[in-house]
Amino acid sequence: MITWEERPTHGLLEDLTPKPLPLPRSTSSIGADLRTLQAAGALELPQPGTGGLAGRWAALAALGRIDLTLARLAEGHADAVTILGEAGRAPVPGALYGVWAAKSAGTGAVLEDGRLSGTVRFCSGLSLLDRALVAAGDRLVEVDLTDPGVQRHPDTWQAVGMDASDSGDVVFDGILVAADALIGPPDWYLGRPGFALGSAGVAAVWLGGAAAIADTILAHLRDTGRADDHQLAHLGAIHTAIRSAEALLLHAAGTIETATDPWHVAFTCRAAVEHAVHQVLDHAPRLTGAGPLCRDRRFAQRIADLEVYVRQHHAERDLAALGRQVLGAEESA
Repeated sequence: MITWEERPTHGLLEDLTPKPLPLPRSTSSIGADLRTLQAAGALELPQPGTGGLAGRWAALAALGRIDLTLARLAEGHADAVTILGEAGRAPVPGALYGVWAAKSAGTGAVLEDGRLSGTVRFCSGLSLLDRALVAAGDRLVEVDLTDPGVQRHPDTWQAVGMDASDSGDVVFDGILVAADALIGPPDWYLGRPGFALGSAGVAAVWLGGAAAIADTILAHLRDTGRADDHQLAHLGAIHTAIRSAEALLLHAAGTIETATDPWHVAFTCRAAVEHAVHQVLDHAPRLTGAGPLCRDRRFAQRIADLEVYVRQHHAERDLAALGRQVLGAEESA
């Protein structure tokens, strides 16, 4: 079982390859694995503000390296627990949480006259979780997912990548929201300092997913017992991309909480890890050729999972936001 306290402090990635989950996986098997982690205390990650941010991100990277669908749900639960703590609240004992805040193509939850309505896309763990923190306009609402007004639509998730993440659309059908279900004041969720820290934590999961692909490649090369110069060049590029992103995240873990602009640090980390991920996704199939893509289910699944998950980075839109920050800082200097 994973024990985060015993993790090495020289980096975010273990030197030893963690044991991956057995295949085939399914929503139910991922749910069982998540409950096992929770029962063992492995979802109790170091909290921001305690000096343990590097340990928290190392734990998230390790989970991503084991399996990205498991890591996606674990990260959401850990983020929800942190959000509740920042609001001075405690999670329901034994409950698994998620954070559902997507606003895509005009969808999103709304809170009107004390009732929660609307459709939220990309809700991971929609059948596995017990509770969710749902962004509705300028408010954050804690929802008991056993409420009959929670309507799940897993058929809307058609992706091959992250197929076992139990994702899809959730429709909230006029759920009555009590006053104690409101988390924080208006505009608190996006404005709190912890939002930047959480967004960088997601990048740590992406890093773990990239490292998992490198693990599979190294195993492939060792099994074949040979590597030509072209394959070695691809391997060198993959190694450089992963370790560069790891170094930036590790540095950020020690500075972001006291940074003048934590959003700038978080946006830079996310952009750097996204770039490293695409270096890995580009070089890995060129190194291996078609064989492992077609004959190694784990390798193909890891490629597909990471392709989908890293799209939480909004590509040029997020890069433009980062560029705007850089230009603004230069103009004010």
